[in-house]
Amino acid sequence: MDQFHDIRPYNDAEVAEVLQNLVATPDFINTIIGFRFANWPKWMNGPLALVVKLALQRQVAKISNVHEFQMRVADYMERMIKTTTSNVEYRGIEKLKKGEGYLFLSNHRDIAMDPAFVNYGLYLAGLDTVRIAIGDNLLRRPFVSDLMRLNKSFIVKRSANGIREMMAAFGQLSSYITESLTKDHANIWIAQKEGRAKDGLDQTDPAIIKMFYMSQKKEKKTFAEAMANLKIVPVSISYEYDPCAFDKANELHQKSSTGSYEKAEFEDIDSIKNGIVGQKGKVVVTFGEVINDGFETPEEFVEEVDRQIISNYAIQSTNESAFAMLQGKECSDNAFANYLKNCPEHLRDKVLSMYANPLKQQLKYIVKDNEE
Repeated sequence: MDQFHDIRPYNDAEVAEVLQNLVATPDFINTIIGFRFANWPKWMNGPLALVVKLALQRQVAKISNVHEFQMRVADYMERMIKTTTSNVEYRGIEKLKKGEGYLFLSNHRDIAMDPAFVNYGLYLAGLDTVRIAIGDNLLRRPFVSDLMRLNKSFIVKRSANGIREMMAAFGQLSSYITESLTKDHANIWIAQKEGRAKDGLDQTDPAIIKMFYMSQKKEKKTFAEAMANLKIVPVSISYEYDPCAFDKANELHQKSSTGSYEKAEFEDIDSIKNGIVGQKGKVVVTFGEVINDGFETPEEFVEEVDRQIISNYAIQSTNESAFAMLQGKECSDNAFANYLKNCPEHLRDKVLSMYANPLKQQLKYIVKDNEE
């Protein structure tokens, strides 16, 4: 029996049927129309739906496995990079070896683009793409779940209720990750904590590390042995501009001023769309060192992950400008100054803090290293 059937990515044998079902799903077709033809008059939706459906039927007829699907995704990535970035740079990727299964534990800025940029770098380097951890909170529309699982995503059951159900979900997830890495030698991408770091402060949740250990603890492995077995590589992703910055700042502002924030029903889907089409400037993805130094506790391990992610974070001109502006200095970056003109005044300090915080965190580590 397939013990991971409800969370794993689709396999090659399932691709054709899933794609056919997607093309026959009105919600999927309407979403594409809203995405690609947002400025067209509404009365055109009917004819557009027919055209889009026929075009998709021709495209999916040429796709029979996961690799072919991902090659289509790579085409879209190349187009997106040309239109929404000024440059994409990969650092440390030359240290990775073919045929190894790495667990890329990453800071988290953008729902879809973080793993997409990691994937694209691996693809360019001739390495296997990742199996991507994605929370079930993002999968409220069935076609989104299908698309993600076609692209080698596996599901994290964040909506599990009660201690017993949550422990069962974590146990299944831990076993899937361990089996993917040690038996399939597949690469995994997972964020260092649940949700994006909307304030720009990167910090690993110890619960993630404890979850990794669950399945191997049953095999009587020590914590240090289990972590070394997973070949964990911290990854730092840095965007010169965050397409969702103002939306994140608005959420932070509402939480700080009213104590709560209520998400719209499909707000996460809008964030995915904005992250894809929004201008990002320069993007830098830095792969750290495999952690195999025998850390004995989750807390020690978390400290090392945080050290690598923060120290390896590529500081951009926007980070430096925001840091200077919070100290009362003038903005010397004209592009960033113009960008801030579009920011509502009541969100300005939140946005500046968001951009300044990666530099603040890094400076603390520099001071700490000098003291030691």
